[in-house]
Amino acid sequence: MRFHLPAGHNLAFFLAFPFALAAPLGALAAAPAPLNPTDVQSLRQEIDAMRADYEARLKSLEQRLIAAERAVPATPTATPTSTAIAPQPAPATAAANAFNPAMSLILSGLYTGTSVDPANYRITGFQLPKAAEAGPGARGLSLAESELGLSANIDPWSRGVANISLHADDSVSVEEAYVQTTALGNGLTAKAGRFLSGIGYLNAQHAHTWDFVDNPLAYQALLGTQYRDDGLQLRWLPPTDQYLELGLELGRGRNFPGSEIGKNGAGMVSFALHTGGDIGDSHNWRAGLSVLRTDATGQELGFLDSTSNWVGNAFTGSTQVAILDGVWKWAPNGNATRTSFKLQGEYLRSTRSGSLSYDTASANTTDAYQATQSGWYLQGVYQFLGNWRIGVRTEQLDAGAPDYGLNATALAGTGFKPSKDTLMLDYNPSEFSRIRLQLAQDRAREGQVDNQVFLQYQMSLGAHGAHGY
Repeated sequence: MRFHLPAGHNLAFFLAFPFALAAPLGALAAAPAPLNPTDVQSLRQEIDAMRADYEARLKSLEQRLIAAERAVPATPTATPTSTAIAPQPAPATAAANAFNPAMSLILSGLYTGTSVDPANYRITGFQLPKAAEAGPGARGLSLAESELGLSANIDPWSRGVANISLHADDSVSVEEAYVQTTALGNGLTAKAGRFLSGIGYLNAQHAHTWDFVDNPLAYQALLGTQYRDDGLQLRWLPPTDQYLELGLELGRGRNFPGSEIGKNGAGMVSFALHTGGDIGDSHNWRAGLSVLRTDATGQELGFLDSTSNWVGNAFTGSTQVAILDGVWKWAPNGNATRTSFKLQGEYLRSTRSGSLSYDTASANTTDAYQATQSGWYLQGVYQFLGNWRIGVRTEQLDAGAPDYGLNATALAGTGFKPSKDTLMLDYNPSEFSRIRLQLAQDRAREGQVDNQVFLQYQMSLGAHGAHGY
């Protein structure tokens, strides 16, 4: 075996090393010799010399620090030129993510079983675009709508958000992509881009935050499941004791109940008013009124005739949808970690006015069209044992008595009112995961009762922002 000497050491050091260790051990065995006054005085002088040397070194370092600070030029301070409130600095997380936006991924899978073929799903009495996302979707196992989210502060005045939807048919769509202000002050917030409209209660919520697998029939029939648009949004929270929020939106209006109109002006305008507050320590509520107005030109609609054939129509005119919404929540002393209850409901009323071309592929007859249709739902969700929740939802639609003019004979309804009842049970192992079982009796199609069963999972990965009320 060979030994190698470390660099900078010689053989004499290693030969002397054992003796250096042995010397203290020998000293322990021998009795300490008494010190005479001369030795004590010598030790004191050595300690004083060490203290003086230490103080001299410390003073030298302090002088060098002062000289270095004087050598650094002072940073000029900007002088305010107006009385406007200066923008606040971005949060600490903004600097950390300056070149690395926060990312999140919602993974969702679904099993769907139905007693009636969902391929021909329609809501009796309501004309919808052929591509409308209505009904339970395809049978069997599928990738439900998953969501990729990106967000970051851009500067002290704005932030950016993008939510990309991944669909079961391998298609990709932009659910939201917008820039939002962070420092307007006075309770004002502006948003520009593509966003989920702030009307109603459920509309602005992403699918993975819903308490049930699907949105209510009223949303499907009157808003095309969920209304989003490209445009501008302005929200104001005035400084009042009572919670109050006002919202105004201008948009392109190209989604149902509107359509592409091909003009420079806005094709959609909406207004929303919400208020709410606390009742004691355990209760809180929110209620609101929203109005959405859109325009359509040659909007392709359709329905299934008595022989289950698709008949295409085209609508040109305007649509106004009014929504009343209300939510009441309870949690013992405001702590919803183990037990809570939420009761919510919405009423939607749609008024369409314009002209309708019946059977554009054949008859193609056009006449005036007026329709007032409505729908509502009421649901309650109870959280028990911390991680378990159970929910019940009941809902109904009213197709009204539309005026089809010359096309009344071909399009006359029967007065049937679609309805649906749903039972839900879900288990949440953590705030990042959910497994849900849902059973429903869907009576959206006249003369058919569709018994539906859903089994869903949702998993959240990455940095995901807090959800709304």
